Amino acid sequence: MRLSWTAFTELLRCTLRGHLRNRLAMVLAVAFIPIWIAVARLCTSDQVVRIWLDAIDAPVSARASQVGQVASALGAVTLVAGFITFTETFLSRQMDRRLLLAGYPRLPMLLAKLAAVALTAALLALYTTILLWISLPVRHAGPLALALAGAGLAYGGIGLLLGSLVRGELEGFFLIIMLSLVDTGVQNPVFNTLMDVAGVSALPLYGVTQLALSSALSPHVPWSHGLLSLTWSAATGALALLVLHTHRPSRSPSLRRTSTSQPRPARDGR
Repeated sequence: MRLSWTAFTELLRCTLRGHLRNRLAMVLAVAFIPIWIAVARLCTSDQVVRIWLDAIDAPVSARASQVGQVASALGAVTLVAGFITFTETFLSRQMDRRLLLAGYPRLPMLLAKLAAVALTAALLALYTTILLWISLPVRHAGPLALALAGAGLAYGGIGLLLGSLVRGELEGFFLIIMLSLVDTGVQNPVFNTLMDVAGVSALPLYGVTQLALSSALSPHVPWSHGLLSLTWSAATGALALLVLHTHRPSRSPSLRRTSTSQPRPARDGR
């Protein structure tokens, strides 16, 4: 038990340090989110729109710029969380393989990565909630932060899974970007006012979008919809655990070449 806890804390520390060393990810987290919210505010009209929210089973009237800012904030959090988690997972695969060969347990390794995803999502949600609080009148900041954290958890789990599966960095970036664009596009009430696209409720951002819009623009708080993102995060985390559990660590080709190229000891008398 003590060995597992030590392995968990050490791997969590290494994972968080990997996030901090990723300068591009830090720039995206600090600069991209406020810029994307500002773009939504400037490029969307102040005309009042009437949108339907399934979470409260009622229409809500709000300015299009306010709706666009909330939807854009969710999209920015998903991209940043997915990018950070995928990059760290993909780049640390060789080190994870070495740790497994050295005898580190598999379960604490994945739990440390999941804990890092949760911390990243919480920090991004807090930062984004403060930005939205400054930019527009938010009715319920706590549920809004929970919705943003749920979006980060969902796409952080997707980034963790893709980082364990794909062979190339470009493939993972493309999948995260395309999934996020499709998800945020159909969930944005400015473009999809009636929210009547088939299968929209099965996408990762459905629950958190409903919770975020209801919390920011209406007096109602549909807490149950925030749990849908936890389902996505749990599912992707379980799949990543399955991938890590079934993957057998092997020596890298360079190590195999080194071991085979060593001269054999000479026999006696020769």
